[in-house]
Amino acid sequence: MTRVAVQSPDDGGLEDRVPFLARLEGEDRSALLAFGHELAFAPRMVLIHQHEPSSHVLFLVHGWTKVTASAANGYEALLALRGPGDIVGESAALTGRPRSATVTALEPVRAVAVEHERFRAFLSGSPAVSFALLGLTADRTRAADRRRLEFASMNVRERFAVLLLDLARTHGRRTAQGVELAVPLSKQELAGSVGASREMVQRLLKELRDKEAVTTGRRTLLIRRPDILRRIAGAGPARGIPAPPGPDGT
Repeated sequence: MTRVAVQSPDDGGLEDRVPFLARLEGEDRSALLAFGHELAFAPRMVLIHQHEPSSHVLFLVHGWTKVTASAANGYEALLALRGPGDIVGESAALTGRPRSATVTALEPVRAVAVEHERFRAFLSGSPAVSFALLGLTADRTRAADRRRLEFASMNVRERFAVLLLDLARTHGRRTAQGVELAVPLSKQELAGSVGASREMVQRLLKELRDKEAVTTGRRTLLIRRPDILRRIAGAGPARGIPAPPGPDGT
């Protein structure tokens, strides 16, 4: 997939989006991956199940996944998207607790599985890798706190516009008509990301379709008028995404 990834000047550099393996020296990265074995997952296959016991961590080497969590009443939230270089399942490996979320392949995925004992032993013998993991955890926590603070000052309509703009920047694909989100997400997952109901997201999408801001299909979404989303988000050009290519494809 070809992504559109543009950082805005006030987003703090998006440190949380630097994957774990990219934070390691080449020698450490190779040594860590050598402890595991490679697994392949087809689209929509589950890599990790929420609430299940944990025996290994996964290092993603190819393809994108979604991280979701479900409440007891069935409400499901999209927590994150993880791709090449990312680590998933590390929290359960370090705490010994059951999995806190489900990880599902969005496209063909290859990952390296490393057993908990080997992973913890490697961290014990490598302070540099341990600090890299600590730094990743801190960056993700800071990004989550920043998003919670930002969302607390917005209504659902504004939060949804911000979410679509963010997804377009990080997982957008240029087309002649606009920017297509390259990750298949359900309305329930989108709703869970902004603290809304599925019905509310359906109403918001209808509003945006009526304004010709987006076009939707089965788990597909094309952003045609990002300027409308920016106005709703109230963020001005700082939250912009690249304009659609012109007739010559540029």
